[in-house]
Amino acid sequence: MNAQKGFTLIELMIVVAIIGILAAIALPAYQDYTKRAKMSEVVAFIASAKTGVAEGYADLNTLTGIDNAKAGLAAATDITSKYVEKMTVTDGVITVDVQDIDAGCDAATAALTLTPTPNTTTGSLDWAGTSDATCTKFVPANFR
Repeated sequence: MNAQKGFTLIELMIVVAIIGILAAIALPAYQDYTKRAKMSEVVAFIASAKTGVAEGYADLNTLTGIDNAKAGLAAATDITSKYVEKMTVTDGVITVDVQDIDAGCDAATAALTLTPTPNTTTGSLDWAGTSDATCTKFVPANFR
């Protein structure tokens, strides 16, 4: 009697089916993750502008008139990256136009807006984020 060596065809087919199922689940999750990672670059741009607006508010004690220059930023069309088309500051309101995220919906070209509100109790700014995207799956949570 010879002992059986190797795998049978059915065992190989089961392994291939399991790998296929895992790939079908993992691939879309990975693609969503990469799109959200791209959006994190946009959020980093906004964070730098928040600091400039807060400093401008501390100097002027008003949000009126705080633009890119007073926030210590370059001109709106000069602030670009692979995923940021431009960043505009108008009266302290920060607007970032997103580009090339490839989200498969209007979030790929959304405008993220961060609006400051002076907090009279603490003397600081409270921030509220909004987005013009109807597909909010890839928009950061604080802009939904």
